[in-house]
Amino acid sequence: MIGPGKYDDICTEVRKKTKARCVIVIIIDGDKGSGFSGQGDPLTLVNMPMMLEDVAAGIRKEGIRRKDRI
Repeated sequence: MIGPGKYDDICTEVRKKTKARCVIVIIIDGDKGSGFSGQGDPLTLVNMPMMLEDVAAGIRKEGIRRKDRI
């Protein structure tokens, strides 16, 4: 999506408070429904899908590890 997302205000707040170069906020079942907003320099945003795939792989791996402990 180009332009502000439904949670862009929260994304801006996080980016400013953390002085981050780039931020993505993912909201699940929030007061405006589920959605995401991202802000940052164009190069980082272009690489964001690859970074998110790495995060997803880590979550899957940790889920498998936790499942083995139950």
